[in-house]
Amino acid sequence: MRILVTGVTGQVGHELSRYDWPEEVEIVAASRHDLDLADPGAIESYIAAGRFDAVINPAAYTAVDRAEADPVTAWKVNALAPAAMAAATHKAGIPLICVSTDYVFDGTKADAYDEEDPISPVGVYGASKAAGELAVRTGNPRHVILRTSWVFSSHGANFVKTMLRLAADRPHLRVVDDQRGCPTSARDIAAVLAKITLRLIADAQAPTGTYHFSNAEPTTWCGFAKEIFRQAESFGYRVPDVEAIATTEYPTPARRPANSVLDPTKIERDFAVVPRPWRKALAEVLSDLAHGATEEPEVTR
Repeated sequence: MRILVTGVTGQVGHELSRYDWPEEVEIVAASRHDLDLADPGAIESYIAAGRFDAVINPAAYTAVDRAEADPVTAWKVNALAPAAMAAATHKAGIPLICVSTDYVFDGTKADAYDEEDPISPVGVYGASKAAGELAVRTGNPRHVILRTSWVFSSHGANFVKTMLRLAADRPHLRVVDDQRGCPTSARDIAAVLAKITLRLIADAQAPTGTYHFSNAEPTTWCGFAKEIFRQAESFGYRVPDVEAIATTEYPTPARRPANSVLDPTKIERDFAVVPRPWRKALAEVLSDLAHGATEEPEVTR
């Protein structure tokens, strides 16, 4: 069983390369040096020649603010690359599993977003990811699109590592407190992607479509920061004062959704996935960081 994983240097791709796959599974973990996601032709050729049983695509252009000034690259990676993957996997007769984002929504809904809610992205990043979703849906019927939010891990750039880095030099941090969402462990996302992928390979009648997954219990960025430092203190990290501020006090080039909470009911029903609280996942990541357990993925070429 041979599975292609893109974006191995990213958070989710890294965790997929570390996942405890069954012995019969060979993971081909492609970095950007192996597979240029800005080149649709290269993508189609790579998949056609790979004899894969499935493709998992967690790779994305995720620099939300930079995308506002670099829309061409964002659209190449987030929209045209999934389109090429969908065409190539459909031709090969294999499933495609892609990771998407809460940013396809504008964040104005009062409660959690479900998969039937209309998308309405408010920036380049969200719009490019929404276009990628559409390309996957129309390009390969045997697909799963997994939307998630606020991804963190011990690898790569993310909010947890940024907070710890800033706290090392600053006794006081100001963090936005009027954007709500669910922090989500990249390790937990990888486990869900693995479960879905293995089922799609084994069962031609397995459910397909769009699903929401995030760790349980909504919070704000400020609430997330305070919990990071509450737990990090026991690992010897410096703990600053954390001040809650409004989004208007921290302007950014790209607008963020005020509400990013995703409803996991559908994935619980179809794939028996029950999200755990993000605080438990956070404890694992902080332990990894404190003990240096951030090894790089092994890349199979």
